[in-house]
Amino acid sequence: MDATITVTGNVGSDIDVRTDDTNEWAYAAFRLACTPRFVRNGTWRDGETTWLNVNCRNRQLSLNVQASVSKGDPLIVTGRLTTWSWTNAETGEVRERLVLDALAVGHDLGRGTSTFRRAERTMPQPPPAEDPSVFGELEESTAPGPDEEKPAA
Repeated sequence: MDATITVTGNVGSDIDVRTDDTNEWAYAAFRLACTPRFVRNGTWRDGETTWLNVNCRNRQLSLNVQASVSKGDPLIVTGRLTTWSWTNAETGEVRERLVLDALAVGHDLGRGTSTFRRAERTMPQPPPAEDPSVFGELEESTAPGPDEEKPAA
């Protein structure tokens, strides 16, 4: 079972984007600070900040986050929450980190405005049609063209 959640917070780091040489895949990662606010005795107070590592494993999402999101931006992120655990080699201490594998990322419009612009998709170009190695030999058509007469039956 996946723990799919939606969180709000502020981007707390630069967006780290990695791609391969052919630009076929992209991976983006950033830190999100989630600080609850509440009223006590008539004044607003900040609660304890929870830091999440956000990973964008989808190529298009990663590139769009890189183009749209900056450090400090208020975001809404939906994804699968996981915990990464490891043992510190020097101390033997077990460490854990909360990681959110993002499915969707957007600006929090409750705290500002944003303008949506569709991303241009770059699709690989198909090989030229006259290349028989790709499409095989084309058979000549025996059907008459638009300017030719049909044979009498």
